[in-house]
Amino acid sequence: MHDDDEPVGRVLGRRQALILLGAAGATLTVAGSATASATTPSAGTPEVCTLDCVVKPEQMEGPYFVDERLNRSDIRSEPSTGQLVAGTALAINFTVQQIRQQVCTPLPGAMVDLWQCDAFGLYSDIPSQGSRGRRFLRGYQNTDQSGAAKFTTILPGWYTGRTLHIHLKIRTVGTNGRPYEFTSQLYFTPEFGAAYLRTEPYRRKGPADTTNSRDSIYRSGGAQMLLRPQQAGSGYTADFAIGLDLSNTQVGRPD
Repeated sequence: MHDDDEPVGRVLGRRQALILLGAAGATLTVAGSATASATTPSAGTPEVCTLDCVVKPEQMEGPYFVDERLNRSDIRSEPSTGQLVAGTALAINFTVQQIRQQVCTPLPGAMVDLWQCDAFGLYSDIPSQGSRGRRFLRGYQNTDQSGAAKFTTILPGWYTGRTLHIHLKIRTVGTNGRPYEFTSQLYFTPEFGAAYLRTEPYRRKGPADTTNSRDSIYRSGGAQMLLRPQQAGSGYTADFAIGLDLSNTQVGRPD
């Protein structure tokens, strides 16, 4: 396996189970906690957690994170030249929320970082890959008052030992007042990945040598991090919501 990442933290804990059951209209009582159920919030009250506000599994950032502090929504270009990397456009619309006592509220001002390989499996600014000083397919956005952050990138290529994926890091402040980091990866269904790898420019490299079912990183919670892109013109768009438990200091520790 490629020496990239390994899972960190919980995949689905007590609070997450309450949220999921509440979203489905079920109720569950756990010792020491209140019953969580799905309700419709009245005007002026916080939104009760729904399926779109779920704590997701954290995974290690891997060796290819570079803290470029490159504030931009469209991460497709090489900043030094303005040239776009080859690949099919993908717009990702994030919604970041804070979970507190089974109630979700938007989390503004969180720093959302994305980084990924290009259509041929290359990361920028990695000396061992000959890309030192280049910064394509990297960037961050701060969430707005509604917890939204939007990016334009490309569908990722693949490299040996890893399934198709995009890296994600969210930085904010925990309930203890200390820096809080959530790091994970976004994935695609096997059918979608296989289909786009047959298109240009991806097909020049051929099919990926590792699928979701063979990727040990994906098998540790990756099913909860699946993007489901929809066709939008010549590219795709996908929505993804994340709920953060900012009191969870184990997940929130800097990577």
